[in-house]
Amino acid sequence: MKIKIFFCIAFFALFSCNSPEEDATEQPISTAKSIEVNLDLNLEQANRLAALPLKCMNTEYPNKTNAVVSGDEDIKSPKAYHPAFYGCFDWHSSVHGHWVLVNLLKQFPNLKEKDAIREALTQSLTAENIKGEVNYFHMNKYSTNFERTYGWAWLLKLAEELHTWDDAQAQEWSKNLQPLTNYILASYEVYLPKLNYPIRVGEHSNTAFGLTFAYDYLKAIDEKRISQLIEKRALDFYKNDEGCPITWEPSGYDFLSPCLEEADIMRRTLSKEDFKEWFETFLPKFANGTAVLEPATVSDRSDGKMVHLDGLNFSRAWVFYGIANEYPEYAHLKTMADNHLAFSLANIVDGDYAGEHWLASFALFALQQR
Repeated sequence: MKIKIFFCIAFFALFSCNSPEEDATEQPISTAKSIEVNLDLNLEQANRLAALPLKCMNTEYPNKTNAVVSGDEDIKSPKAYHPAFYGCFDWHSSVHGHWVLVNLLKQFPNLKEKDAIREALTQSLTAENIKGEVNYFHMNKYSTNFERTYGWAWLLKLAEELHTWDDAQAQEWSKNLQPLTNYILASYEVYLPKLNYPIRVGEHSNTAFGLTFAYDYLKAIDEKRISQLIEKRALDFYKNDEGCPITWEPSGYDFLSPCLEEADIMRRTLSKEDFKEWFETFLPKFANGTAVLEPATVSDRSDGKMVHLDGLNFSRAWVFYGIANEYPEYAHLKTMADNHLAFSLANIVDGDYAGEHWLASFALFALQQR
């Protein structure tokens, strides 16, 4: 499907900080031109997306290790820290880059680089490499919570993709990954009961996002105990929330919407009737179809933080699709999702590593939800 979207060529005016009820439909004025973008997840699109993580999964530098070292003995190269997930600039981007390759190969067995992808995954997801990944979490007392909870969530999304693929190689990779998967699950069990307040930000530590992908994996493997823990914590954190101030979004570096990520986990953990009641109180103008939400604009895609906003457009889109697909009465959200997806989809192959190393993951997940 091709749709026309509007790319801004002028700066948006700033939102005012009024209440959500006062200004949920007020939008900045822009001068724009329309272009067509293909929103179909077809073989051509799949080849385009697969090329990005395949290109970077063995690219060790530049690298942001986020390692906290306790002494000289802990200072190592990225590949020494992370024998499987050392590429694509940082650990979580490498993890969700692996997910992209597994996901696309699973859906499109005739990918152009199918043999290279299988070879790359075979070289990466070995039992020995995953043992090294687990060892990193035990490197010192500071490393046990590495990538909490964003990277944890993506690791479980990768585990889910492998677990649900009836393919001999995929099952071998899944088996090799299991020790790391088990560590992450155990870490959730330790962490969630201690978290007194949710983290409501638009970046990595967002609690709702961390719960959402973990919950998907647990449902895929039919696990009850940790699933129920996530359901309880989601209710603890979000059940009484009302009137989320989405017009205060985005912050300058967001790639997740604090309001919409909350809706995403509640859609999964509440009954249908309870979710509708909650959603109509939490984001009433989105529920009744009167809200307008413009895609976020990026002024400099070579800036690793500013390019986060392309990711925000994709993550907003996948939340809107998820709600609209499950609830026909909210089908109007698909149009808003399409606008967000199309706005940034043309920009994920821009020749700059700041966006190339991770945006394919967000684009793919949005396209799938569509």
